[in-house]
Amino acid sequence: MKKFLFVAICALFATVAFAQSSESEHLTFKGVPIDGTLSQYVAKMKAAGFSYLGEEDGTALLKGDFAGFKGCTIGVSTLESVDVVNRIVVLFTTYDEWSSLERDYNHLKDMLTKKYGEPSEVVEKFDNKYLADDNRSKMHELSMDRCTWFTTFSTEKGDIQLALSKYNYTSGVVVLKYFDKINTEAVMTAAMDDL
Repeated sequence: MKKFLFVAICALFATVAFAQSSESEHLTFKGVPIDGTLSQYVAKMKAAGFSYLGEEDGTALLKGDFAGFKGCTIGVSTLESVDVVNRIVVLFTTYDEWSSLERDYNHLKDMLTKKYGEPSEVVEKFDNKYLADDNRSKMHELSMDRCTWFTTFSTEKGDIQLALSKYNYTSGVVVLKYFDKINTEAVMTAAMDDL
């Protein structure tokens, strides 16, 4: 009986250790591993203080404060057929002036560099460098999709990409994306099975 109890306890510890190690293999967002079903992850984000806005096409939308910025919109994505969270997208404040966008982008880039080290890729350019020399022309180039502005941080657990993006014709937004490596591969595998 003691031998059985000892084996059962060892099996329990091994299961707990495996669960903890697999959880730590995932990229985290607000300290929460990017893993689980969409509803499970949304519950964790609500517990972290985000307000749930709704769900559409496998993406749950939430609103809340993030990295010192108020009222960010957070998208939590999954592929419906797999129902495992693999991507988080954060939209920061929208601006109609380049200097404000660039200020927030550079602030977040500095913070991410301090946390994750030097970026693996940085592309910050306008397609027509001669036209983009003032605030107004830079915003125009962004709104016309003639601006590529992003920084990628690659980690063992996944990738994080910070970018400037057009929000609508007159404004832009800083976008931060988290891609969990394990779950992104699972989603890709499921998508390739469709081919």
